[in-house]
Amino acid sequence: MATLNFGGVDENVVTREEFPVEKAREVLKEETIAIIGYGVQGPGQSLNLRDNGFNVIVGQRSPSASWDKAVADGWVPGETLFSIEEAATKGTIIQYLLSDAAQIAVWPTIKKCLTPGKALYFSHGFGITFKERTGIVPPKDVDVILVAPKGSGTSLRRLFVEGRGLNSSIAIFQDATGNAFNRVVALGIGVGSGYLFETTFKREVYSDLTGERGTLMGAIQGLFAAQYDLLRKRGHTPSEAFNETVEEATQSLYPLIAENGMDWMYANCSTTAQRGALDWWKKFRDATAPVFAELYDSVASGNEAQLSIDSNSKEDYRVKLEEELKELRESEMWTTGRTVRGLRPENK
Repeated sequence: MATLNFGGVDENVVTREEFPVEKAREVLKEETIAIIGYGVQGPGQSLNLRDNGFNVIVGQRSPSASWDKAVADGWVPGETLFSIEEAATKGTIIQYLLSDAAQIAVWPTIKKCLTPGKALYFSHGFGITFKERTGIVPPKDVDVILVAPKGSGTSLRRLFVEGRGLNSSIAIFQDATGNAFNRVVALGIGVGSGYLFETTFKREVYSDLTGERGTLMGAIQGLFAAQYDLLRKRGHTPSEAFNETVEEATQSLYPLIAENGMDWMYANCSTTAQRGALDWWKKFRDATAPVFAELYDSVASGNEAQLSIDSNSKEDYRVKLEEELKELRESEMWTTGRTVRGLRPENK
């Protein structure tokens, strides 16, 4: 593990150069990795591990659409694809990748499969951090570890196939075997991470819940909607409003920020854009700072966790979710977006 400086702060990281996949395979050569769940993270992590040469099996409920997807991805029933309980029994490392609500429901089954020396792996700190609410309390004689890719399972897989990597955080909640560090680093490299940085289960879930509700999804949709609606009210067409709000950001500017940073993008845009962006960014920061403070406090108090547990455990959750997604999908901004995307040269 190397110490690197980030903005004047030293942090511990692991790169693929110092811990190559060959070393990861050696660390886990006697292990059977059981992927429990084949929804958001399960496909990407399991396929990357399989392609990297690890011993991987999948546990999924059958019949289900996720079971059928696993079969389509090459997992063989009775050989590499099993029921959740059978896979958890066979696995020495149990990657618990079900949704947070499903983890709560399935926990009694998983817990009885956690024999001494096994490792329980998460990609989200939710279940452990809020254990008083979730009831997920692992036995003391197993390792409890976390690898949290900083993106969706779809992105993790796509970048892996492209020969790139998605950065991941790693954490150890419980080191029962004395080998938890080697296990978690090997798994982080195995699933296709670009580099690994240290965190804790609590810090991971606090930052993750804040990010999802903030700049990753919630705040971005809110800003998009506010600007789009304003432009439409001031007489701009749907196409112009969408292009100036979403298309230019996602197709032109955001990739440049990812490649070179915000300062580079400011330095390489028009002088008029430079002046305006420099004049207005602090106003947006100051306007939204109280909202982010309220959001973080809600996360830290456990309120956001409880809201998720209560909502996602209801029988009509999927129905209500579809209603809320329909509101987004059928809004003028995003119906315009579908038309704009269809006009991109690569989509013709």
